[in-house]
Amino acid sequence: MSRLVLVGLLSALLGGPALAQGTPSPAAPPQAAPSQSPPSQGTPPNATALLFETNQLANAPPGQAISYRYTRFSGIESAPFGPPVEDRIREEVAPGARAETRNLKVEMFSGERRMPTATYEDIPGNPVLVRFLEHHLEDLAKVLKGNPRYIKNGIRRALRESASVAPAEVEVGGKTEPGWRVVARPFVDDPVRDRLRGFDSLTYTFVVSPTVPGQIVSIDVRATNPEGGLLLQETLTYEPNAG
Repeated sequence: MSRLVLVGLLSALLGGPALAQGTPSPAAPPQAAPSQSPPSQGTPPNATALLFETNQLANAPPGQAISYRYTRFSGIESAPFGPPVEDRIREEVAPGARAETRNLKVEMFSGERRMPTATYEDIPGNPVLVRFLEHHLEDLAKVLKGNPRYIKNGIRRALRESASVAPAEVEVGGKTEPGWRVVARPFVDDPVRDRLRGFDSLTYTFVVSPTVPGQIVSIDVRATNPEGGLLLQETLTYEPNAG
């Protein structure tokens, strides 16, 4: 999969030109996404820029793999999300055409859940974020019997307009590293939240660090009912020693 196709996936998730036109826009001249400096006392970065417009792979050594632990649990009695899941997502990293880009082979899940291996060429951004969110959106729309575009639009609007971004201390491999925590609650004030069957409480928490290969440290998506019961918790966690 080329850099242009990945840009198309990002545009589809965030509602850019690819979603509006139905086909990818012509490729811009190749250039690296901007790097993200460690947290400081200055103004925090924009959530969308931090997650989707940052050069996340420049610090991923070619010839190594990036591994993530994936989990999903729901306490809903009828089990619409199915049984609890624990699995892995693995990215094999190879050199890209430029120093700041990489070629990736992404293996998502195992056994009967295994998805076709995806390849990405000459990209600066980590596709695991988009893959996680697209998978999450597909399952959530099925359970809610809703329009996935409506849910996607709510998430993208929250990331652009209302998400909080704050410095965070990230524990990775026994070390404390500087990072950022992004928190978004897309549906808390949604005009049709009464139809969301408790999922108006959905909270998306992203933790990133420029010191971690691929920069994605964790993603946590959860929704609880008024009594505190867990409607859904879906997570992705970087595993530094599982490559």
